[in-house]
Amino acid sequence: MIPVKSTEEQRVDYIRAIVEKWESATSDQKRRGRDWYAIAHEFALEISGGDAKRGAGVLAALSANKPWSENCRLAQKAFTEGFASGHVRDALTKANRIMAGADPSEVLPMKLKTGYFYLCIEDPENTESVVIDRHAHDIAVRRIYGQRDRGLGALGRYNLLADCYRAAAQQIGEIPSKVQAVTWVAHIERGS
Repeated sequence: MIPVKSTEEQRVDYIRAIVEKWESATSDQKRRGRDWYAIAHEFALEISGGDAKRGAGVLAALSANKPWSENCRLAQKAFTEGFASGHVRDALTKANRIMAGADPSEVLPMKLKTGYFYLCIEDPENTESVVIDRHAHDIAVRRIYGQRDRGLGALGRYNLLADCYRAAAQQIGEIPSKVQAVTWVAHIERGS
């Protein structure tokens, strides 16, 4: 697990690793990564009858430990049936509250991954939000942790990595969510 309070040298190395992963992405990976949140936004609109905030909130609430395809299936099913199912109680409760009209920002943990995932889907051009998941972590530290805990529930560690993605995005000249998505695509497809 990386230290919550990293040295400036460690921080610079995390930023460098993110930029290098960006640079290693193919033009197709960059295109797909840049479009990822815009496509997710369109899906949120589609499943929610045009309410991006509600659609993005339900997608985010149901995202924990689910592949994107399963996340989409569960969210679409929730809107079709009028209630969420197929996930742990906490995720279902949050999704159902959002579907009932609660503001996602009052239901989701807004300072961690799920909240930022909601913000990036709700507004794909958001210039501050960045999702730090296990892949974003592994990219920054240049090591695949597998099933080991990365400690991303610690706000200091999460914010450190989010700030590194913001700094890398500034160097690249792109918004942080697009840097995260492009590097995620390149990381996921590294062996393909």
